[in-house]
Amino acid sequence: MARAGCALVSLLALTACGHGGDRTAPGAMPGERGGTFQRAALADGSRLVITTQGGVRVVGTDEGSVSVGGATLARWDGDGGTHTLDLPCAEGDDRARDNCGGMPLVRVPSDVTLTVRARDAGIDVSDVRGELNLSTVNGDVTVQDSGTKGARPHLVTRNGSVRATGLAARDVGAETVNGDVDLLCTTSPDALDGVTRNGSVRVTLPASAPPYATDASTVNGRSTVDIPAADPADHRHRLTLRTVNGDTEAHRG
Repeated sequence: MARAGCALVSLLALTACGHGGDRTAPGAMPGERGGTFQRAALADGSRLVITTQGGVRVVGTDEGSVSVGGATLARWDGDGGTHTLDLPCAEGDDRARDNCGGMPLVRVPSDVTLTVRARDAGIDVSDVRGELNLSTVNGDVTVQDSGTKGARPHLVTRNGSVRATGLAARDVGAETVNGDVDLLCTTSPDALDGVTRNGSVRVTLPASAPPYATDASTVNGRSTVDIPAADPADHRHRLTLRTVNGDTEAHRG
């Protein structure tokens, strides 16, 4: 009986810990090639945080789940309204090779509130209608057909450019140091801040955009603004475009 009890304890421990200490969260499907995650359901309005030492490509879908490709090593954690998807990059681990400086694909519900923290590669997001908080170093932040009229996206990089097309938002913050900020908006945000140091800042608003209080400045470049100026007492709509070495531009398209 003692030997049987020990064997049962050992079996339970192995089942809980998994191979190599990895754990698969409840409701998550294990991936192929030894990964600990492939797919998990996500409730409406949930917040998803993706962390990676490389880059990532995120696509919004009509499905109510988060999924990664079978060849992508991923780990899933969290409960309640916030979940974390980690794409680890470990030298010597063949399963993590695509995560190191690459762009693995993650599919998410289109209405998710999304935070991505990357490094040494880009972030590419498309068709995600929830809030966006995207940051990387040494890579571009690219957004297509995302956001909603009430969203407040924050797009940040260093040593890379911030580029968005089809962006809907209430307030926009886009920042880099060495790179361009290029934003094409489908809505007229209440406030938009585009800041860089070595690069240009270009903003295109809808043709029906209202007058804006615009602060466009550069040291070594030129500023071009053809959006009607708001009355000095009207602060409902504001544009702030700043750089040192580059141009600043604001247009209605």
